[in-house]
Amino acid sequence: MSSMIDKCLQAIRPEIRQLSAYHVADAKGMVKLDAMENPYLLDKDLRAELQGLLASADLNRYPDPSAGVLRQHLREVMRVPQGSEIVLGNGSDELIQMLAMAVAQEDACLLSFEPGFVMYQMIARFCDIEYAGVPLTESFEIDMGQTRRAIEKHQPAVIFIAYPNNPSANCFNDRQIEEIIAMAPGMVVVDEAYHPFAQKSFMHRLKDHDNLLVMRTVSKLGLAGLRLGLLCGHPKLINEIDKVRLPYNINVLTQTAAGFMLEHIAVLDEQAAHIREQRGLMMDALRSMQVLEVFPSDANFILFRVLGIDANEVFERIRQQGVLIKNMKATEGLLNNCLRVTVGTPEENQAFLSALRNAVKSLSPHGAGGDEK
Repeated sequence: MSSMIDKCLQAIRPEIRQLSAYHVADAKGMVKLDAMENPYLLDKDLRAELQGLLASADLNRYPDPSAGVLRQHLREVMRVPQGSEIVLGNGSDELIQMLAMAVAQEDACLLSFEPGFVMYQMIARFCDIEYAGVPLTESFEIDMGQTRRAIEKHQPAVIFIAYPNNPSANCFNDRQIEEIIAMAPGMVVVDEAYHPFAQKSFMHRLKDHDNLLVMRTVSKLGLAGLRLGLLCGHPKLINEIDKVRLPYNINVLTQTAAGFMLEHIAVLDEQAAHIREQRGLMMDALRSMQVLEVFPSDANFILFRVLGIDANEVFERIRQQGVLIKNMKATEGLLNNCLRVTVGTPEENQAFLSALRNAVKSLSPHGAGGDEK
């Protein structure tokens, strides 16, 4: 038996065997502030109406393969320009994978910025494509000198630009992005996963650049459980990318639920406004603490560095108090000693801030790490 297992394992590419699976922390019983989710549930009446629709869905039939009605809803809500086309994915991850598969040929390269969204690099490796990561500056901005050299050297088929960036939460300079689009030898994907909180977009610029693609998701709007993303761009590009999409990738329940919620987009917009308001309050509270370096945020999460204390210990003390945030687990580089927290409800945010103050106070040499500056 073991020899057969060994033979089977040998059939798997070495670079896949060397990878670690994407880890999702167990958040059972915790205040969950580690995954950039919208913390708000729908009200009782809206949930009841949605449940009635889902109960009547034809689960015995395959879904509309093109999700035509849903795509039209998304076009209107997301303000996709006339003349641009849309392809849908099972979350943004599938869209990134579709792009990688579409360009996967000898000497192909995917390029992005680091630290950035880990799936750009992981999916490049899944598809056996070269990946080039361009380091950001110390303030998490694009270094145009390094970017120009990297583009010239690697001639990337696709450049991914997260806007805002994850995990640093900032939007890059628009003029620099425009310059990258102009110099790119291939496609440039502006990933706007956190658009509800940034309120900035390149969507309207699709008509100006044939090589520009804009990617969105409904996950951060409060529909993370649906797994629905969209990629917008020139019809000829979208048509080619659509060829590698698996049939029926957007299931009946997702099409039904997403279509219903897009008809009630004002509810989700109001929730996003609450999160933006809470983000400001959290930023103020974190910046008042003398042991923290807090980075600007255009997203629904905040990156901060702990000064003079081991962030791993701070993370663990916070976790022991029932609050789960994200430990960046970096001992050097731009994310050295950094933690990341999602903006939650007012109650969740207060629970986090209390746990953080307790943690840094207990770990500070003089017990004053949580004091205001």
